[in-house]
Amino acid sequence: MKRISILFLLLVAVAAAVPLGAAGKTTKCEMKYTLAGWSAFYKVAHGSGTITCDNGQSAKVSLEAKGGGLTAGKYKIRDGVGKFSDVADISEVLGTYVASAAEAGAVKSTSAGAMTKGEVSLALAGKGTGFNLGVSFGKFTITKK
Repeated sequence: MKRISILFLLLVAVAAAVPLGAAGKTTKCEMKYTLAGWSAFYKVAHGSGTITCDNGQSAKVSLEAKGGGLTAGKYKIRDGVGKFSDVADISEVLGTYVASAAEAGAVKSTSAGAMTKGEVSLALAGKGTGFNLGVSFGKFTITKK
């Protein structure tokens, strides 16, 4: 019985000394994107982009935004930049985010949005053309091409 107790205590001590995987290295990822859409209380937009991380990982992605709110207009964001919170791997930034956005513009359009997916956050900012005005809420999906 003493051997089992000593072995158990030894295993617990070793397990406590080993760092958890979640505490490992993280990487910073950024997305360059284009996005075109329209809104009239309901908002739809589609686009594409490239995500690059400081650990060398990169991915071409498709973007889709759907939602609603007090919005109206049609726009195309050409010089969009997205900044993700730190992640362990680029695969963590893919998926569906809960999003909120504000748009304003006539001829020259600007857009800004903040979204979250569990522990991963994404902030978007972009410039483009079109006419749009409003505030919206919905989902923003990033899928690998």
